[in-house]
Amino acid sequence: QVQLVESGGGLAQPGGSLRLSCAASGFTFSSYAMSWARQAPGKGIEWVSSIRTDGLVTVYADSVKGRFTISRDNAKNTLYLQMNSLKPEDTALYYCVRPFNWATSAGPRGQGTQVTVSS
Repeated sequence: QVQLVESGGGLAQPGGSLRLSCAASGFTFSSYAMSWARQAPGKGIEWVSSIRTDGLVTVYADSVKGRFTISRDNAKNTLYLQMNSLKPEDTALYYCVRPFNWATSAGPRGQGTQVTVSS
C-alpha cells in the first residue's frame, strides 16, 4: 500500500530555512506527480506545491512562490521541499501527498511533519 513518510520539520526563526523530505514506498514513485500540502492550526488543508513525474514542471501556491522549491529524486523515491525565507504564517503540519489530480492536495498522504516558525 502507499506509504509516505515525511521528515525534516522543526523550529525555525523567521527568515530561516528548512528542508523537508518524504520517503515514498508501496507504489511506482516515478509514475506519479506529487504534492506538498499543509494544515495550520484550526484551518483546513492548503495545497502548497506540486511536481510532475519527471521533475521538470513545478507549480506553487502564491503564498510560497519564490520562497519554496519542490524537487524529487526518482532513484531514491524521495520528494523534497526546500523552504527559505520562512514566515510565522508558514507554521503548519506539512504533508506529502500523492494527489488524485494535478496541483491539488487530495490523495493519500503521510502523517505529516511539523514546521514552526517563531522567534
